[in-house]
Amino acid sequence: MNELPLLSALVAVPLIGAVVVASIKRENAAVARWTALGFAGAVAVITALVALGFDYGDDAPWLQFTESYTWISAWDLDLSWGIDGIALLLVALTAGLTPIAMLAAWRDLDAVQRSVPAFFALVLALEAAMLATFLASNVLLFYFFFEAMLVPMYFLIGSYGTGPKKQYAAVKFFLYSLLGGLLMLVAVIALWVNNGGVFDWATLVESEPLEAGTLQNWLFLGFFVAFAIKAPFFPFHTWLPDAGGAAPAAVAALLVGVMDKIGTFAILRYCIPLFPDATKTFAPWVIGMSVIGVIYAAFVAIGQTDLKRLVAYTSIAHFGFIGLGIFAFTSESATGAVLYMFNHGLATGLLFIVVGFLTLRRGSAQIKDYGGAAKTLPLLAGIFLFAGLASLSLPGTAPFISEFLVLFGAFTENEPVAVVAALGIILAAAYVLWMYQRTMQGDRNPALDEVPAMKRDLTLREKALVAPLVIAILGFGFYPQPLIDAIEPAVDNTLGFVADDPAELPMGVSNE
Repeated sequence: MNELPLLSALVAVPLIGAVVVASIKRENAAVARWTALGFAGAVAVITALVALGFDYGDDAPWLQFTESYTWISAWDLDLSWGIDGIALLLVALTAGLTPIAMLAAWRDLDAVQRSVPAFFALVLALEAAMLATFLASNVLLFYFFFEAMLVPMYFLIGSYGTGPKKQYAAVKFFLYSLLGGLLMLVAVIALWVNNGGVFDWATLVESEPLEAGTLQNWLFLGFFVAFAIKAPFFPFHTWLPDAGGAAPAAVAALLVGVMDKIGTFAILRYCIPLFPDATKTFAPWVIGMSVIGVIYAAFVAIGQTDLKRLVAYTSIAHFGFIGLGIFAFTSESATGAVLYMFNHGLATGLLFIVVGFLTLRRGSAQIKDYGGAAKTLPLLAGIFLFAGLASLSLPGTAPFISEFLVLFGAFTENEPVAVVAALGIILAAAYVLWMYQRTMQGDRNPALDEVPAMKRDLTLREKALVAPLVIAILGFGFYPQPLIDAIEPAVDNTLGFVADDPAELPMGVSNE
């Protein structure tokens, strides 16, 4: 199976799908929906083939299913793809969450009177760009798709979003990300110049790193700031509440559930192996930012009056835990951080989708417009509570083991930092339970009785699309070992670059 160009297919299929769906006439909305879902389903099937053929052994090569094709021969550039265990989880998350998001938005577009084919074509283009960033093994190729994904997300927020500030949110998202990308481009060019004109990731990793000092520090910052904005880490986070609040709920699920993970994934893939000394130099600062982000975002979330903005702020707190796990530099914390990326995508994706169900019925994301909704929407209320409890890492749900590993690993290195970060768990319980109480419990808001849609519980389509997320959250909550088996070899290889006594890497970066 390794001989098949599966990684190229993972990028090509949604790109082809985007072109096909975009060519469908606007009046053929149903055809566009089903065609897009078919292409997203094909991506899921290819991802399953990659997962089945992946070597999970400790002695497996770092990158697997590697492919390389001539791109720009004059610059000795190739289209190079490869996948490790970290990327495998995030590719699976992308491939699974995209068709679910499509189903969640199945009827939402009727309310905004926008082109259905264009919407689903943009979602497929976004999926292709996100997959390409996880699979690229060429630094310039990664940068190309890192920037390209901004275009479909900009239009998904600006054209299909809700609220009076959707254009503002789309422009703010684009400008913040573009600024980070430009800083990264400068660093990419400088890296190329100082490494003899090499963009290939495997070659860069296997060669001697740049000499510790000013140059490596500046290059690290060029990459890191771009990734910190994308993640988003405090204090680079201010675009997310606006974008998450304005985007359609299904798009917000992809934005926070998948796209933001590209930032933390890229720190592991690029910052640590390419700039190990600078990574250690700035680690205390990043840990400080992460802990502040956990506490700050939790307090701000408690005061939110908009459901989607509240969920967006909870994600900023969660990314604080991910940053802490990465820069604590222990195997347990880094494994927990990668698990957190995957499990956060499941839990927050579900939470955004359920919030979308509510706002579609009520026509408002304001918490004050609800109250006592569980009396007529018991099943929706139950899923809402489950998603909220998963988001606060309740034992038995998948995010719990992620948070436990992060805090356990961080505690062995820095007890005070881990203790302060653990306070975020208490605050998470406060904002999640208060959100649920204000919307679903208490006296019923009389205004809800005037909205017929607020008396319709989950439809068959809605039950079908939330069921896989619920099953995954519970399944990986009780048995996360398959995920850990995929992650650990790649995590150990990555941390080898910042170990106090680094040994020679036990395996190569390719299987050629």
